[in-house]
Amino acid sequence: MGTLTVSVNLPYKPEVVDSDVDFYTDIESSPLYKMLPANAKEYVKASPHLLEYLHTFPVNTYGIPLFLSELKKDLRKMESPNIIYPVNETTFIHILPDPDDVRNFYIPIEPSFLHNVNLMMPAIEMKLVDMIDGLEEDPISDKERAEVIKKMLALVTVIRPKGMELAQLTGGGDGRQQDMKSRITNFLKTDFTAKDKMKNVKKKHQVPLTPDGKVILTNEEYRAIEYLLIRDKIDMGVLKPFLSDNYIEDISCDGVGPIFIEHKIFKGLKSVIEFTVSSELDEFVVKMAEKIKRPITYRSPIVDATLPDGSRINIVYGTAISRHGSNFSIRKVNEVPLSILNIVESNGIDYLCAAYLWICVEYGMSLFVSGETASGKTTLLNAITGFIPPENKIITIEDTPELNVPHRNWIREVALAKGKGSGGGTGGEVTMFDLLKAALRQRPNQILVGEIRGEEGAVAFGAMQTGHPVMSTFHAASVEKLIQRLCGDPINIPRTYVDNLNLVVIQSAVKRPDGSLVRRMISCNELVGFNPETQGFTFVEMFTWEPVSDTFTWSGKGSSFLLENKIATMLGMPDSKKSEIYLEVEKRAKILERLHKAGYTKFWDLFHMMTKIKKQGLLQIGS
Repeated sequence: MGTLTVSVNLPYKPEVVDSDVDFYTDIESSPLYKMLPANAKEYVKASPHLLEYLHTFPVNTYGIPLFLSELKKDLRKMESPNIIYPVNETTFIHILPDPDDVRNFYIPIEPSFLHNVNLMMPAIEMKLVDMIDGLEEDPISDKERAEVIKKMLALVTVIRPKGMELAQLTGGGDGRQQDMKSRITNFLKTDFTAKDKMKNVKKKHQVPLTPDGKVILTNEEYRAIEYLLIRDKIDMGVLKPFLSDNYIEDISCDGVGPIFIEHKIFKGLKSVIEFTVSSELDEFVVKMAEKIKRPITYRSPIVDATLPDGSRINIVYGTAISRHGSNFSIRKVNEVPLSILNIVESNGIDYLCAAYLWICVEYGMSLFVSGETASGKTTLLNAITGFIPPENKIITIEDTPELNVPHRNWIREVALAKGKGSGGGTGGEVTMFDLLKAALRQRPNQILVGEIRGEEGAVAFGAMQTGHPVMSTFHAASVEKLIQRLCGDPINIPRTYVDNLNLVVIQSAVKRPDGSLVRRMISCNELVGFNPETQGFTFVEMFTWEPVSDTFTWSGKGSSFLLENKIATMLGMPDSKKSEIYLEVEKRAKILERLHKAGYTKFWDLFHMMTKIKKQGLLQIGS
């Protein structure tokens, strides 16, 4: 690895690689290459370091891995997976079984994976620093910075072809560098590698140079260094493969030891990448916090923030409060949010309940999606936003931005921690409570709150009383517990206010008989009213999940308070025709089913089609 903060703990003894094989220019001469399936040959031609990795892998013991461009759900049943799949143009993931553990191995294959280039890196960085000092214009975007690094690296290095003697490039001597500058610049300070690497320069650290001072590298070393410079100075360092993998849901480092992940297909896995020294893990999380402009210190050792790709990260710093060393957890977000039809596809909800929510949201009912951590609350709430009328003005208020609304008239507001001004400067605190009060002055049609946790709850319920529909997530496993939390510290909603909330959707992560963990809408409940005499609440369970059959029952059909007494009344329907509103739920369920069969399952595609359907007047109740 090109970093001192982590090590690679392979679960097998690597095979010795023939040093005379050039994996970048002589791929087809490799006997192993000839044994690979056609799709694998395409991969190694584009990424020769993958073939180099395969040469170190004990194929005789494990067999040639199965190469897949896409992972299907049926792979979950595979008992001993030996699979390689790509996560971007340069990085591949190898899933390998561990017969002694429930967690299998997760092996990121990067261009730098098999090459320890720590000896060359300081020499190259010093030369790059001199060139950066001479730049007339600073690159602005990450893409521009990467291009600058690539161009400068080509200028300060030379690649030694396989078979060429070193003396042919050094001018007859051994080309060893005897003296180097020891200054450290801001360029190096942004690195994710350990600062102690600069001390190595002053020791026995010598690298071969040409007479004009260029660093001599092999082809493999050059590719590894080019990748590491961009990965560690521009991207998120050793986390890059994990963040690039769309099949990962959660990344966690519990302290010194391996990085653990939760995979959408292979569930719990352990990475071969691990931190071995507590102080270097501390340094890594400090640099990571600086990268996202949320500095972390012993006085302020906990950070909740968002990574550049939108993933949510929590960092706890130092052994004083984390005995195994600093730790961090990253909750990945989908680049494209899941639509309600994606959730139907995974059986998280059914067409009828989705159609019922569609009508309730369209006509301004307030709702909470409630459940335990990682139960899919935010995912479901985000999918439900597609039911908000396209002409509406939406305001989202979050402490960590996760919601992604398809509407164009969308104001996205994020709370600001005390002392964390934009661009890293200092400033006053702006809470969700402050943002929610401000939102009421902006005439929104809907207010979405990332999560109700404290005093902002009182403002949210005040907004509901004044006719502003509010949608939010909440931590409670049942309607009763939700009401208890709302009326207790620190939220303290008066009990008489609670029935301003119209709908409570209970979401949960449940285990199926086959051992798989799935996310299901457990129930959809209407809050009907508060009885001051009994101090109790009346609520009706409209939809219920049946665990045995893994299906949903419309248990409240014909007894919906919201459909009959709220929405039908709002539409001016006479009492004799109010029951027809249930037919509208069934009609919209069929519309969703037809859209699903037609392939409009993606978040944006579905929203655009629903907008067209509305514009054509097909959603008029009674039409």
